[in-house]
Amino acid sequence: MKFVFIIDPIAQLDPTHDSSVAMMESAQILGHEVYITSINELSVVNGKAYAHLQSINLKPVELVNNHWQVEKNWYYLGESAFSPLESYDVVLMRKDPPVNTPYLYATYILDLIDPEKTKVINSPQGIRAANEKMYALQFSSVIPSTIVTQSKSVIADFLAEKEAIILKPLGGKAGEGILFLQQGDRNFNSLIEISTKQGQEPIMVQEYLPSAKEGDKRIILLNGKPIGAVNRIPTGKEFRGNMAVGGRVAQTQITERELTICEAVAPRLIKDGLFFVGIDVIGGYLTEVNVTSPTGIREIDRLNDVKLGEEVINALLT
Repeated sequence: MKFVFIIDPIAQLDPTHDSSVAMMESAQILGHEVYITSINELSVVNGKAYAHLQSINLKPVELVNNHWQVEKNWYYLGESAFSPLESYDVVLMRKDPPVNTPYLYATYILDLIDPEKTKVINSPQGIRAANEKMYALQFSSVIPSTIVTQSKSVIADFLAEKEAIILKPLGGKAGEGILFLQQGDRNFNSLIEISTKQGQEPIMVQEYLPSAKEGDKRIILLNGKPIGAVNRIPTGKEFRGNMAVGGRVAQTQITERELTICEAVAPRLIKDGLFFVGIDVIGGYLTEVNVTSPTGIREIDRLNDVKLGEEVINALLT
């Protein structure tokens, strides 16, 4: 089969961490052809989605002293060809956020792919419907106390009630722009002004969960079913557990409470065509639903001696 991955520039990806690379590598190992492109290489010709595509050959990572290692020249690219995406079997949209205007336009182009000919993962419509912060709000029984607002007074009232809160930009990724705010902080006005862009943009505000010190668990769901998890633990004085900001990863198990959360979100994920998803759970509460380019495969594989990338690719063959 032929797989197309829509990704950020390949030279910018870390093969020892990136889940897109893990999936591309797995597809190659399983004997499939792998091609890459980016959102700025997409076009519409005669009503069909086209892209400039390059074949890619990867040198698989190796586990050495419990760490992934890779050769300096870890990939080779073929010549670029302008082709209709419907001539490929699977297209995986794996561009990192932010979900900005060019990103949204790319999903409209992907809408033009005939689903009878080519699978598109995740669904372009599903990605548009699932802001990675806001999407969790529909699962009110399993999320912490949360508001979304740009109003300084509303945030002040929420802070007075909860005493400690977390501010999240709605379009961020990898922990970017997330702030911790305690009652009595003299920077309150400035932090709200910065976060809401002077009251012009809403943000998500959640009660601070003290159990965040014990870790922010990433659970990978494949077609609504959990297939693996990794715990991301803050280090030093950092309150965020995200790997991108230095969070330490640790082996973990999926608890009964977390299975309940997975069961709560699964029907909606399936309905929205969100096949590969990473949910974030802190202290038994769902905090985010990541649908654009969720990561964690490399860490889960290393800690648990599994091959989630191959599991994903095999699931796409059915």
